[in-house]
Amino acid sequence: MKLVLIHTGGTIGMAETPDGLAPKPGLVEDAIKARLPEGVELVEHVFDPLVDSADVGPDDWNHILDVIDAEPDAPVILTHGTDTMAFTGAALSQALFGLGRRVVMCGSMLPLGMDGDAEGNLDLALQAVMEPEEGVFLAFADQIMPAAGLVKHNSHQVDAFRSVPQSLTKPAVRRFAPRNLAILTLSPALPVAALTAALSALDGAVLRVFGSGTMMNDPDLIAALRAATDSGTPIRCVSQCESGGLEPGTYAAGAGLWSAGVENGGNQTAEAALVSLWLRN
Repeated sequence: MKLVLIHTGGTIGMAETPDGLAPKPGLVEDAIKARLPEGVELVEHVFDPLVDSADVGPDDWNHILDVIDAEPDAPVILTHGTDTMAFTGAALSQALFGLGRRVVMCGSMLPLGMDGDAEGNLDLALQAVMEPEEGVFLAFADQIMPAAGLVKHNSHQVDAFRSVPQSLTKPAVRRFAPRNLAILTLSPALPVAALTAALSALDGAVLRVFGSGTMMNDPDLIAALRAATDSGTPIRCVSQCESGGLEPGTYAAGAGLWSAGVENGGNQTAEAALVSLWLRN
């Protein structure tokens, strides 16, 4: 059987240099080959140049999807930096939903060869990728997590990720077209002019709101949201809380929000909500 390795970059494939950690070509590929089960053919696809995950975006997601489509019967291991792992996990989970593919993402907080978590995460990914269940998963810190709702909750600890359950449906499209989208966050005394300016430059937005779905009782703010939705700019709301999601109608403080025509993102993470805006007609 074939196994596809897509190595994008990230800490797992770095090594010490006089200037600090930097990507080392071949490091991840050699580590995979040394662990490859007998009878498995490795198909390598390595980004050139390797990229820091901070620079990964829609064009890279499309590239990854093209590579996966080119090997329709093979499971996939994707090595990736941790900083935007949640975005890529949401992107692939939604774009591949219903196609019967199995993708296991893998990264680490320390590089290979530094007595950290990299080797264990790679071993776990190789075990997990051979399982038959469809979906996109993350192998990290002795856990196999659905990648659709990842949250990086710690910037330093080995146990860096959690997974919030998500509801997936077949997307309208499976590639990421050029769109001006962003995640915006409510904060006390947010200037309405700032929100209006941001929305005027966007084709759509995810708005992180308070708790189970509340916002400031500011008529000008409500009017700004209504003006955007009336003009055809979708605004999808999610909670600023890590889990629990939104429940419209729970508090009167949310009435103005929902009257403005915004969408209820339910239990979606901000990353998943952003991807869902991208994959709609």
